[in-house]
Amino acid sequence: MWRGGATAASAARALRSRLLPDPIHHPATSLAPIASARAASSAPSAAAANTVVEEAAAAVSVSQQAGSVSDALRHYGRCYWELSKARLSALVVATSGAGYVLGSGNIVDNAGLCCTCIGTMMVAASANTLNQVFEIKNDAKMKRTMRRPLPSGRISPAHAAMWATSVGAAGTALLAWKTNGMAAGLAASNLVLYAFVYTPLKQIHPINTWVGAVVGAIPPLLGWAAASTELSLNAMILPAALYYWQIPHFMALAYLCRNDYLAGGYRMFSFADPTGKRTAWVSLRNCLYMLPLGLFAYNWGLTSEWFSLEASLLTLGLTIGALSFVLEPSPKTARRMFYGSLLYLPAFMGGLLLHRLPNSEKAHNFAQKSELDGVLYGADLQDEERVRQKREDRKLSRVQSRPPVAYASVAPFPFLPVPIYVPSQAHEL
Repeated sequence: MWRGGATAASAARALRSRLLPDPIHHPATSLAPIASARAASSAPSAAAANTVVEEAAAAVSVSQQAGSVSDALRHYGRCYWELSKARLSALVVATSGAGYVLGSGNIVDNAGLCCTCIGTMMVAASANTLNQVFEIKNDAKMKRTMRRPLPSGRISPAHAAMWATSVGAAGTALLAWKTNGMAAGLAASNLVLYAFVYTPLKQIHPINTWVGAVVGAIPPLLGWAAASTELSLNAMILPAALYYWQIPHFMALAYLCRNDYLAGGYRMFSFADPTGKRTAWVSLRNCLYMLPLGLFAYNWGLTSEWFSLEASLLTLGLTIGALSFVLEPSPKTARRMFYGSLLYLPAFMGGLLLHRLPNSEKAHNFAQKSELDGVLYGADLQDEERVRQKREDRKLSRVQSRPPVAYASVAPFPFLPVPIYVPSQAHEL
């Protein structure tokens, strides 16, 4: 078997050598047909592969561009959010909206309320951004602020200033267009006061805390002016509460962050008070100033009598926290008063809105305007009636003064002379 198989194999090799050239002695002639066949068969597949590669590269480039655009939008959106201090701006918007509701009549204009809140948000974002533009070096020295967009280099100062200018101008224009000039003027003045007065004062004198309290008290006035186009004594309740509330709130914060503010170069009231006694007494004094505000709101017709009781209890609780800070100035008591102030403000504003009475002055002004319009409308009707009566009298007098005989004789007898018409008074004479 084995020998027969070997003989058959040798015979097959001899036949193949005769039919095909030897690849060792004739390599070109032996490989050329194979190479040409492979090239012919691989040409369409290579073109298809190139097309697939080009499409894949185009898809990758498009996805990279989309990813870069989305990343840029996400980056700048985050920077704008932090530059605007969105939480603080939201608090400002809340106080402005509360002022708008308090200054409204029986019905609150929802469209006007939305426009007021949006405009206030834009102006507040502009003021907070300008504040950070002016305090880049100071923020870079403080642990609490060194990760902000400007100190960390995530956005340039020129870009931030351009953002602040555009959004501030747009917010002021929106308030002037949709509300009134008084609201827009209050917004613009508050922007200037915060960015160009309060901000530099932080590095000059401790009075900056009281100037900042004025800045925080203006937004509810803005909302009231947007709703009623005027400011009255009732409009001062919420601004007064905000002004006095900010003093203990920021005094506690300045005491807790004393070293951080000192490293940043800010002149706070707590710097000259190492024991914290004076800081605590200032906090307690301003808490006492807030005690009669609920009674004033009831006596002036802004709220019902229940609010006077609720506001007194709320202020009494904050006063107790300030008193504990006076008796034992420490980070623990300061932190307790700070968190108490955070709870006090929304509760106070919620009580105002819950127990508010419609703006009687606005209703009275509306009634007076309606009455005046009615009087003017009645006067116009009387004038029109007088004019109509005069016209009728003139027509009647003209008809009576015509000679009836002469006009009657002309038509049927045109060939006759016109008779002379003599009034009856002449015959009597």
